[in-house]
Amino acid sequence: MSSQEVTLRSTVGGFTAEGKLHTLSVWFILALRLMIGLAFFQSGLDKVLSGSFSAAGYLQNAPPANGSPVADLFVAMGSTPWFVELVNVAVPWGEVLIGLGVIVGGLTRLASFFGAFMMLLFYLGNWDISHGYINGDFAYMLVFLSVAAFGAGRILGVDQYIEAYDVGGETLIERYPWMRYLLG
Repeated sequence: MSSQEVTLRSTVGGFTAEGKLHTLSVWFILALRLMIGLAFFQSGLDKVLSGSFSAAGYLQNAPPANGSPVADLFVAMGSTPWFVELVNVAVPWGEVLIGLGVIVGGLTRLASFFGAFMMLLFYLGNWDISHGYINGDFAYMLVFLSVAAFGAGRILGVDQYIEAYDVGGETLIERYPWMRYLLG
């Protein structure tokens, strides 16, 4: 194996996928992390600064209008005042915090999980399959999942330092292996 290649191998359900990555791949992984983080941060910041974000109209009207298979769920959410108030805070501030976490590479897997979850909800709410099942919302969901899978927070991100933090002679990640699901 050349010093410019890294081999990845994974087996799921009896099927093995293997491939060689060029070391330049690290820059593309970093670019994906920064791109999705900036996109989410900007979207959330716009909503926070406008001070007028409200999800009620969207929840009650958009999914039924575009034929979403879960339109009734969105209408029920949009008809529940306390839930709408929660969404009115969770969406803009969630986008800001997810974006910041991904940009700085801190708690990257946790931020990416919530980013992918939000994109799944946007995908179902914005349901537009006129050009196929893959759209921008679906693609962003996959970008978040890729950022998490590649441990992109370790690439010029603070997760590499958090994981290496010394706790009683062990690194944080050695002491608390479950944190691998949050960091990286």
